[in-house]
Amino acid sequence: MTRRVVVVNAGVSAASSTRLLAEQLAGAVDAAVSARGEQVQIDYVDVASLARDLATAVTSGVLSTQVRAAHDLVADADGLIVATPVFAASYSGIFKMFFDTLDPDSISGVPVLAAATAGTPRHSLVIDHAIRPLLAYLRADVLPTGTFAATDDFGSAELSGRISRAGAELAHRLVSDGAVAGFGGPTESAPRRSGHSTDLGPVTDFASLLQGHTGQA
Repeated sequence: MTRRVVVVNAGVSAASSTRLLAEQLAGAVDAAVSARGEQVQIDYVDVASLARDLATAVTSGVLSTQVRAAHDLVADADGLIVATPVFAASYSGIFKMFFDTLDPDSISGVPVLAAATAGTPRHSLVIDHAIRPLLAYLRADVLPTGTFAATDDFGSAELSGRISRAGAELAHRLVSDGAVAGFGGPTESAPRRSGHSTDLGPVTDFASLLQGHTGQA
């Protein structure tokens, strides 16, 4: 089964550091999914090319064909990678406009890798103080490892390790076998292993448990 991952890239040029980081994360996801014997299709939404249409959508509410196509691509994704350059200590304006015009329910529950780039490490908390709250508002499943890269980080072992870890987290979400019994997810409809029953027997009601108790320690 082929999973679809859509990369929302808010880099402002084709050769931007944001696009480079997004491509490296996509490569890590591809490698991790392939290692599990599955396949992944990577699609890109380059938000900068939609800037004029997004401004029109925000001010008039009218979505162009190109913006609708990008929204549909995101809505059909099994997982997302979102990457933005840092402007004024937060995500870029076109990055925000893209999500402002997105259907609020379209990425609910979808696993998302968050990434950001900046010129200096001073902005390294932007993922936690800006990007995560935005994605949480849209009820996305934001993965634990956020990937921030300052200019000097590219090519470092530390950044490479973080990219690999983030890619593995998204791959796990994409090809996971499901919830572990006792840690969420349906249990009654789950298949039973041979020779093992999930029936815990009758449950004693609370009144019976307290019967005869005087209330004194």
